[in-house]
Amino acid sequence: MRALAIAATGMSAQQTNLEVISNNIANINTTGFKKSRAEFTDLLYQAERLQGTSNRGRDATIPQGTQIGLGVRTAAIRPLEIQGALTQTGNTFDLALNGLGWFQISGANGETLYTRAGSFSTNANGQLATADGYLLNPTITIPNNAVNVTISQSGVVSATIPGQTNAQQLGQLTISMFANDPGLQPLGGNLFSQTAASGTPVNGVPGDPGFATISQGYLESSNVDPTTELVNLIAAQRAFELNSKVIQAADDMAGTVSKGIR
Repeated sequence: MRALAIAATGMSAQQTNLEVISNNIANINTTGFKKSRAEFTDLLYQAERLQGTSNRGRDATIPQGTQIGLGVRTAAIRPLEIQGALTQTGNTFDLALNGLGWFQISGANGETLYTRAGSFSTNANGQLATADGYLLNPTITIPNNAVNVTISQSGVVSATIPGQTNAQQLGQLTISMFANDPGLQPLGGNLFSQTAASGTPVNGVPGDPGFATISQGYLESSNVDPTTELVNLIAAQRAFELNSKVIQAADDMAGTVSKGIR
């Protein structure tokens, strides 16, 4: 019976939906995390009677045909690039992007990676780096004797050096934007890489038209809403149960037929 296969695709789709929801909930406290949404499309239809065709040679055409859908499939898992709330940490090197844009990170092989998680710290050489040791790009080096390091909303990094009356500018941060942020390839560790779907990055100074500003001493929280995810979780569970009921009903009907034949 086709109902068995159709309901099986529904159960598979809801299992995928549940996995997406569980990943959202698991990352509810992950800095800069963007929740995802599973999107589905219907499968091909099996036509037993086509609409618009002639009715056995007569002039009248069939207004509605007989087409049976063959189920559902996962079309995409779309990251929702919604701004997360900014949480104050008081840490000098915690940076949050308020608006569109990505921090540029130098990967292990020299490639440029991208992140929204601005929880930076200094390494042994005084360079700003991620928790995994990847350097912020462009590289910013903080002198060992620097005090009162400030990072403006436009990304200008300055510090007061003992013996100097004026703050010394240490560098200028830049950020990247993409035509299609959901097209970036997630690599784990809050890092993403460019793909053909994302397009090439456009680099600019924070605060430029269209670019995010930087908030020092803040981190961007995950944009996962616990209430919404709980509602989605219950809906996915109920949909999975309904599809399992269809399989059970189809199996019972098939059993009735087989018993009648015997």
